[in-house]
Amino acid sequence: MSHIRTLPKRRKTILFCSVAAITLAAGSFFIFNSAWLYIPKSNNSPATVLESYAELGNIENKQLSFDELSTFFKKLSKDKGAEYAFNALRVAKLPSDTDLHLLGHVVGDELYKQKGLEGIAVCTNDFRNACSHSIVVGLLLEKGESALPTITQACRQAPGGPGAYTMCYHGLGHGILAYVGYNVDYAIALCGKTGTQGEAPQCIGGAMMEIISGGGHNRELWTKERLVYLKKDNPLSVCQQKNMPPDGRIFCLIYITPYLWEAAGADMGYPSEKDFAASFKFCDALPADDVAGRDVCFGGFGKEFTTLANERDIRNVDKMDEAHMRQVYYWCNLAGGRNSIASCVASAMNSLYWGGENKPEGAIRFCGVISNEYQQRSCFMNLITSVQTYRSDAIYRQEFCKALSIVYQKECAARLLSH
Repeated sequence: MSHIRTLPKRRKTILFCSVAAITLAAGSFFIFNSAWLYIPKSNNSPATVLESYAELGNIENKQLSFDELSTFFKKLSKDKGAEYAFNALRVAKLPSDTDLHLLGHVVGDELYKQKGLEGIAVCTNDFRNACSHSIVVGLLLEKGESALPTITQACRQAPGGPGAYTMCYHGLGHGILAYVGYNVDYAIALCGKTGTQGEAPQCIGGAMMEIISGGGHNRELWTKERLVYLKKDNPLSVCQQKNMPPDGRIFCLIYITPYLWEAAGADMGYPSEKDFAASFKFCDALPADDVAGRDVCFGGFGKEFTTLANERDIRNVDKMDEAHMRQVYYWCNLAGGRNSIASCVASAMNSLYWGGENKPEGAIRFCGVISNEYQQRSCFMNLITSVQTYRSDAIYRQEFCKALSIVYQKECAARLLSH
């Protein structure tokens, strides 16, 4: 019996974007301490939402296109203010195939027009930091390269967890590529001027994502330049060019996944199991000794799979049900090799945890539904590493370790609580 779940058909006019290692006791799935479980408390019942944002009644429960939704939120931004529109977007019930990150950029762009750099104080980390990305991109497009020092200060104010600062540079990379007329070579060089603490590779990753799935600033020019840099007969070549620094190559390979699907002939509105299996082969063609490259290439699929399984809704992706989590794991298994699967799984798990910005129970549940002992253990060890990297609070770490199966609690404590 196939495990594949039917994905909602997506309008072909919207480019796919996006939005990265177990114990089985007596053959049963892992069960974690439910005391850690987060039950979302919402003060926003449908009635309350419509009372607070009455305009949402005009769009909810309607199958509107991205362009229609974009027009609606632009008008709402102008009529009631972009801050109001952004908060309305956070609670709106929208079609399951809506690209919320790009829609967040639509409102963020209006916020920059209204408030300038001060608009970043309004932003939250919703929609994968789309709002703060729009602020720094708007500043770059208005002021040019001279704005980079100011952008650094703005990124330090970006909302979210420890990864928000460097992710701000991912958003900047999108803007830099548009700023230099979608010339990837120029974008790589300009990203190299953004910093030496991880800023430059994040910036390059954003630029690569923009050439693959962007084009919002100038669709005609983007379409022309995209043909220069992206080759379906050698889709990884854009990441392998001579002027690409090694750490930039890593981030390029992380974000190349949607183009691998495209190169494999996928319907980008409705990529299939067959498309995933075919596009994994591009990563498998990397040399066996290119361990880091293979890891992130396969890992990029896991990042995309979590969004797909959640019907492309990046809000509350960490709270998807276990059936959808098993779907993600099933898709990762199409990678074939044990290490390749583990890379896909680790990236999917980290997309649920999102650098410590999400509570860990979603990532814990995901690792727990994995039926293969090696892959489940690999998943949990990677999760422990992520907590070690992003969360230093002793109480947080204690509660996290307690939430794991007793099989992992001792190892978790040794790594997180022994210092």
